[in-house]
Amino acid sequence: MNPAKPPLNPELTARNFPSAQEDAAAVPQAGRYAGPESAYRLAFTDTEFLLREELRPVRMQLELLKPELVQREQGVESTIVIFGSARIKAPEVAAQMLAEAEAAGDARALAQARNAVEMSRYYDEARRFAAMATAKSREHETPLFVVTGGGPGIMEAGNRGAHDVGGKSIGLNIVLPHEQAPNPYITPELCFQFHYFALRKMHFVMRSIALVCFPGGFGTLDELFETLTLVQNSKSRKRPILLFGRAFWERLIDFQHLVDTGMIGAQDLQLFRYVESAEEAWEVLAGHYGFDLPTTETGAFAEDV
Repeated sequence: MNPAKPPLNPELTARNFPSAQEDAAAVPQAGRYAGPESAYRLAFTDTEFLLREELRPVRMQLELLKPELVQREQGVESTIVIFGSARIKAPEVAAQMLAEAEAAGDARALAQARNAVEMSRYYDEARRFAAMATAKSREHETPLFVVTGGGPGIMEAGNRGAHDVGGKSIGLNIVLPHEQAPNPYITPELCFQFHYFALRKMHFVMRSIALVCFPGGFGTLDELFETLTLVQNSKSRKRPILLFGRAFWERLIDFQHLVDTGMIGAQDLQLFRYVESAEEAWEVLAGHYGFDLPTTETGAFAEDV
């Protein structure tokens, strides 16, 4: 029997220097050098200093590091990105808009409300897909976390679906003239805010195993084509890129015209595929990654099958 080890002397592992938090707390809060004009503040507690134009590289590094470190701490390794319009309404909201437009007799508002009702099916599908992906992957060795842009519309639907089944989800918000408030379904410790579009888009791609893209406008197209370009040029590994709603996307973008005019290669059409339902989207991902195969076909003994 091995003799019991003596308790570890805490002095053996104690810090040799005070922490940044300790020093920040120890700085005097009053006196001659506590005013806003003073340079006495610690650099990392001096917001005015950190916001100087020359500190842009530092701010960019912070926007890279903060979400990276927090997601590691929260056990986020693999994500499914859901892109789509902030303007698509939840079905219940669209139905209320239609009822109000009908009561008012406003032809223009009525047309907009009818369109909102039609497009609201995408909100439902995004919500159902997010719930499905969260619930089905919960027991995976590497669970899947839904990540959205954190705003309303399709973004809200994605976070809401994960919330419906008690799962965590991520919101990558950005400061904009509109839509600044995060939707209420994001896991608070995974709700981030960005200043730089480029770093936000980098975090969308960094952990993603799939991109699911719903109808949207300029922002959605920007995010979709950034990912397609990275994959096309082998700057990012290939992964399923799913476009929800063939009718919408084929009317919006004539991909075949890009092939016919030599702007892209025919093989580039294989970088994405169309889906119409949450079930079809999950089936594509499950088939690609083997999610729904028996354990013996996906685990350590797969070579024996």
